[in-house]
Parts: sequence; C-alpha cells; structure tokens
Amino acid sequence: MSRKRVYEIAKAEGVTSKELIAALTAAGTEVKAAASSVEEAVALEALAKAGSSGESGPKGQSTKEGAAKPAPKATEGSKSKSSRPVKPGAGPAPPADGQAGASAGGKKRRRVVIDSNASRRDQGGPPPPQRPPRRRGGRRRKPVLEEPSPVEKEPEAPQATRINSGVTVRELAELLDLSSADLIKKLMTMGEMATLTQTLTDESVQAIADEYERKIEIVSAAEEEPEVPEFEDSADSLEDRPPVVTIMGHVDHGKTSLLDAIRQTEVAAGEAGGITQHIGAYQVHHNGDTITFLDTPGHEAFTAMRARGAQVTDVAVIVVAADDGVMPQTREAIDHARAAEVPMLIAVNKVDLEGAQPDRIRNDLASEGLNPEDWGGDTVYCDVSAKTGQGLDNLLDMILLVTELEELSANPDAPASGTVVESQLDPGRGPVVTGLVQRGTLEVGDSVVAGPVWGKVRAMHDYTGADVSEAVPGMPVEVLGFDGVCEAGEFVQAVANDREARQVAGEKQNRLKAEAIARRQARKVTLDEIFAKAQAGELKELNVVLKSDVAGSLEALQDEIAKVPQEQVAINVIHAQTGGINESDVMLAAASGAVIIGFNVRPLSDARKAAQAEGVDVRTYSVIYKVTEDLRAAMEGMLDTVEVEEALGEAEVKEVFKASKVGRIAGCQVTEGAVTREAEARLVREGTVIWTGRLGSLRRFKDAVDRVEEGQECGIVLEDYQDVKVGDVLEFFSTREVEQTLA
Repeated sequence: MSRKRVYEIAKAEGVTSKELIAALTAAGTEVKAAASSVEEAVALEALAKAGSSGESGPKGQSTKEGAAKPAPKATEGSKSKSSRPVKPGAGPAPPADGQAGASAGGKKRRRVVIDSNASRRDQGGPPPPQRPPRRRGGRRRKPVLEEPSPVEKEPEAPQATRINSGVTVRELAELLDLSSADLIKKLMTMGEMATLTQTLTDESVQAIADEYERKIEIVSAAEEEPEVPEFEDSADSLEDRPPVVTIMGHVDHGKTSLLDAIRQTEVAAGEAGGITQHIGAYQVHHNGDTITFLDTPGHEAFTAMRARGAQVTDVAVIVVAADDGVMPQTREAIDHARAAEVPMLIAVNKVDLEGAQPDRIRNDLASEGLNPEDWGGDTVYCDVSAKTGQGLDNLLDMILLVTELEELSANPDAPASGTVVESQLDPGRGPVVTGLVQRGTLEVGDSVVAGPVWGKVRAMHDYTGADVSEAVPGMPVEVLGFDGVCEAGEFVQAVANDREARQVAGEKQNRLKAEAIARRQARKVTLDEIFAKAQAGELKELNVVLKSDVAGSLEALQDEIAKVPQEQVAINVIHAQTGGINESDVMLAAASGAVIIGFNVRPLSDARKAAQAEGVDVRTYSVIYKVTEDLRAAMEGMLDTVEVEEALGEAEVKEVFKASKVGRIAGCQVTEGAVTREAEARLVREGTVIWTGRLGSLRRFKDAVDRVEEGQECGIVLEDYQDVKVGDVLEFFSTREVEQTLA
C-alpha cells in the first residue's frame, strides 16, 4: 500500500485522528501530527492491534476479578468457623497458616485471626503496626506517646503590599497599618500638605513606604493583567465550539485579500445575503464545520492589536508573500503566537506570481524553528493564492485538522463571557462593540460589563449584518447598548442585572479617575518654574485632539505619538476618542490652541464650518506614519533657530607694524582656508582666546581687498584692538542661523 496522511486514514476507517495517532504510538511508529504521512498497512495493523487489545483487555480483567472474588468469600467462611468455639470430640478444624494439627493431642489451641481485607491491600506495602501485648487483666498496655521533634521553619520573606495607583491618604494609612495623623505629619515633613481624601502620586506613596521601611507594589489599571475567571465546567455540560483563527503577518502580504477570498467563496456557496459591513471578525462554513476568523492589521504600529488577536485565538495563520519573503512583522507575529502558546499554520500567499519562491519561504522560516512537515517538522505549510483561489479548500482542511486535536469545547448554558475584539462610536447607532463569545450564550436583554463600561444588549448583528437574538460560544457579534466605547481586548461578561453591571463598571471607572488625578498631580509645577521656563524659551507644548474610527487604531496612534522625541517640544493629547470630528471637538481645540488629527474619520458639516470660523487646523489621515511625520514637522517649526559657526580660515602674525593714524598693523600669512573682509575674527595666543571681533581693514600690499587666499600675505587691522604680538593666530569664521530638528 502507498503512504497516506494520518487524518485521511482515520476518516476512511471511521476513527478520529487522535485515536489513530495513539494507536500508532502504541505500535512503535512515531507520528508528530495528524498531517504526517505513514504507510497505510502499518496504520491498519496498529488499529487492529488496538482493537484486539481493547476487547481482550476488559475480558481478561473481568476474568482476573472473577478468579479473585471467591478468595474473600472463603476467607469470610473460615473466619466465621474459626471464631466459633469447637466442642471436644468434634471433627478437626480446617488447617490455617500451615498449622494442620495444632488443636490435636489436647494442647492449647492458638487463636488465629483471619483478615478479610488482606487481598485488597497492596502486596508490597509496609507491615501493619503491632498492637501492644495484653496484660493479665485483659487490658492492653497503652503505647508510650513520643512528642514529635520540632521542625524549624525558615522565616518567610515579607510579601509586598499591593497598592493601587491613585490611592488616597486614608486608604494608604489603612493598607500600611498606620494612623492617618502620623501619615499626614510625615507628608508635611516631606513638604506636601494633604488631606484625608486627597489622592497621592506614585512617587509620594513610594517615598512614604521607604520612610517606614515597608515593601509595596504600586499597581495601575493599565499595567494590571485583567483577571479572567477560570471556569470548571463538567464534561456533560461542554459542547463543541468553532475554532477561532487569527490571520497575522506583514503589511501588504495579502491577509485581508485572503480572508476576502475565503468569504467570497462562502457567499458563492449559497449563503443568504452578503458581507455588508466590516467588523473585523467573520465566520465561514466548510464541510459542515464552522470556522471563526479574526483579521489583524500588519502595520508595525498595531503591535497591541496583533498581541490581543493571538491571545483569543486557537490557531494563528501566518501569511507570508511568496514574492517578498519573511519581514519584521512576520517575525513579530510568530513571537506573539509563541507567547500565546497557540499552534501556527503558515499560508504562503501569492504563489501565482512569476517571482514566487515558496521554497525560499520554507528555508527562511525553518531558521525561525518552523520546520515543514515535508522536511520532518511539525508545522503545516499551505500554498495559496487569494487572487486565483488556489489552495483555499486545502487551507480550511488544514485549519480544521490542526484544531481537531485541541478538542475545543465550551459550556453554552453558563452566563455569557468573552472578549472585545473592536469598538467604535457610530454617529447613528452610538457605541458599537464587536465581541467574541467564548463561554455561555449572550442574549438580547442581558446586562453586560466590560471594564469601566456597562450596558444592556439592545440588539446584536452577526458578520453578515443580520439581526440575531443570541450568540453561542465561538460566534462574533456586533453588540449595541453599551454606554461608552470599550477598550479593545477587554474582558466582557454578563451579570445578573443592570444594578450589578453599573456597580462593577463604576468601581473600575473610579479607579481610573483616581489614577488620572495622581498623574496630573505628578506633573504639577510652581508658577515660578513656569515663569522661568517661559523666559528661557523652554516651555513649548503642542496640544493635540485625536479622533479615530476604532479603539484599536486610537491606541496604536497614541503609541506612535509617544515615540516622537519630546525633550524640546512636548505633545499634549488633551482629548482622544473614537468617532467623527464634531463641533465640540473644534470648540475644545479653539479654546486650547490645539490641532485636530483624525485617523480614518472626517469632520461633520457643522464641525467643518466651525473650524473655518475659529481658524482651527483639522488634519485627516489614512496612513499612520503620515501622522507622525507631520507632527515632527510641526514640532520642529516651534523650535527656535540656533547660531552655527562655520570656520573660514586661519592666519599667523609674522610681524607687527605701527602706523600713526591706523595703529598696529598685523602682517599675516594665511595658513589655512581664506580670509574675507566681512568675516569675524578670533585672536588666539598660546591656546587662549584673547579677543573676538571684526576686521577694521584687510589689505594686500597697498590695495584694500575683500578676500585673501591660502599661502598669501596680507595686512590686517583689528577693530578696536591694538595688542597684537608676533606668533598670535587669527581664526576667521562666520555665523548663520539654522532651524533645529528633533533628535
């Protein structure tokens, strides 16, 4: 027989790939994955052996159990007989423990105790403890109780006290077990006046902890990992769910085109309706199975979005263009998938182009530790073309094959919970949240909470835009009814009622507000410092209002702005929100002298008129690096010009002449560069600058000249300076103002 893949043989024989792999492993054949190739005869023989051992195993086991069962009965019978007193003249008792005639001859009979549980104990275990001997009165002696030796425990290191950022004086005193009065006194000695309800900065909290020699850990809401609860569902309540697949890779390698090709195939297969809106998550059906796809951007600025996509996924499909090769974002996507510990599948796209080299892609990724299965590795590679549709069915088959061994399941009857994939502010519908249900069933009317935002589900739409009343595990939906825009990647869950949702969201919102107050207090400076910086020209700020289409793009935009050097000019983001540019944004920018930057959004009609009337600069972009380029240019325009000195030449004083009307004339020889009449001069004597000024006159022989070249002699009179000596060096230079650039 020929070699076939494991999953093909398993499908033909009516077993799962996992069972066939187990049978092959038990038969001594090493198989790494379900897509590995083996001899069909070897696989059938392994299945036959597994089937025969499975049948004989239980039968043999029951036979052994049946043979072992009479032993306890016989023991119980002998135990009951031996426990009864035997009358004189009766027949001999059955032999016990090799003592056949112990009772014969009128000797004293030995008392034999038969333990009915002896056959149930481990044969190799230690002997049971001996009971103390009886006294003459029939009572046993009590064993001497020995006190156990004390175990010396090593002193445990004190654990750090977790303190939330933005803590108040009262809360800090309770956490550190101090009195509020002592804490306020300590703050006064540190030069800070605070009340009980005043928020403290992180620096002040750390300083207080150092004063009292306490070990603390300051935790902020942004840095703290969201505590996703772990659910323990019974095996009976679990049902299979669709696998979640994330498409990742470098920019312009065809990720979205590949996903569009898969979805167009789905529509052509007869699904009602079409793709009417972009929500970043889709579902396709293949051979009776459902697959959920998540699309992530490939630009380097969207690192956080790729990381979130890897965390909620079951399989990561790394798309690599066959004509381009492995790029930086490709390696970054691989690192994200490895960090999330999810299996990877490589889709080599654009194989229909003339310059496509799929083998080169395999060589490059093999150096990253992703060895193809054809080379003896365990990574599945698929050659596809989003343009022609080549290899799409094989890609879907491989995705289902990789996820088959994962045994993906969830409890659909539990309270709904999941992850926010994306969130945006729609002008007509309000906050729209794209969520992925991971457990339970989300229904219309449920009260939900996601971080500091809560809401009640008013409506839900699937990836085709159709209304749905419930969302099962593994299904992406658009949810309407939140009171604000959620952060992408936030854990969302359904709660009992609106009151509980409002309470949970309010606690998170209060914590975020306290942290914001602490950050603002940390940035406070005195009026004297502000005045001094303004006088020195050091206080320069560029106020910016940011608007974006979705929360993920807004987060990436803020991260890119933070990377711009701000030592000389600081960028102050006074407002950042999703949604279109409205009139209130323009009024805020006009009051604070800010620039409005919109990413994938446009100003509304009333906002455009208000911007023209108020003279507010509104910039809209669709490419993220254009934003940082224009910001750098604007910041460089705010910098003051600096004077730059340019060296022209040097001359050495060979002789000094005296003239009654002119004064001292320095007879010089130009040793380097040239001397010009308009140049500034610097007199250097033995390495020390003696004088700096301009030239009074420059003559060659008796003629006044404007320029003297290197190697020529000339006579120079310095303006308002006469103390010139032989051996002095004159340096000539010019100054010009140039614009500064950011580092």
